[in-house]
Amino acid sequence: MNNQRQPLVEHLREIRNRLIRTVAVLVIVSGAAFFFAQHVFFPFLVLPAGDFQPIYTEITELLATYVKVSLLAGFVITLPYIVFQIVMFVRPALLPAEKKYLYLALPGVSISFLIGVLFGYFVLLPPALNFLLTFGSDVAQPTIRIGNYVSVVVTLLLWLGLSFEMPFLLYLLSRLGIVRPEFLAKQRRWAVVLAFVLGAIITPTFDPLNQTLVAVPLIVLYEMGTQLSKLAWRQRGKTTPSVIQK
Repeated sequence: MNNQRQPLVEHLREIRNRLIRTVAVLVIVSGAAFFFAQHVFFPFLVLPAGDFQPIYTEITELLATYVKVSLLAGFVITLPYIVFQIVMFVRPALLPAEKKYLYLALPGVSISFLIGVLFGYFVLLPPALNFLLTFGSDVAQPTIRIGNYVSVVVTLLLWLGLSFEMPFLLYLLSRLGIVRPEFLAKQRRWAVVLAFVLGAIITPTFDPLNQTLVAVPLIVLYEMGTQLSKLAWRQRGKTTPSVIQK
């Protein structure tokens, strides 16, 4: 009985240790980013809104906003390390060939996330913020709280960054034998529906144009993932056992 429990205890201990290291690195990097929040990260987030001056109405609101921005910056910077910890945890259960493709996740995940953030920042944010800040301007002038503005922008960029991971992750899962391209092709209709649902959730406006700006890239990303899944299975061949079979 003790022999059966020992591997479980070791796995739990490894999870705890890796989680502690990840949180420690995230806290340290976010703490360092806090000192650059005012002059680097915060102006970066406000720039797409153009000429407008946010306000804050609570004593701790500005400080809490700086902390939120610092945490986002810390997450983006430490993302390769987070992925590294995940890869190192699952590595012992994989074959040598599968480990090689899992190592590709280290730069691939980070690059995909960065592309999604840049897409949101340069393509989606300007029209979305312009719509929000000018809607009904002939009736009332907007006075935007800094906490509300940063929450909207950070949420949108974070979701888009995660969404742009889709093609790479589908390729990786297919290369490991977890996902088949036939399954992805059958779910295409649901993927389109889900893309527009996510577009409505991610986009901070009720404008169909901005929702479509999110939904269409998500659909394209899903199609790219499906094609990459086919490529992965052709590369994989019929001789490599899958992770599920093990």
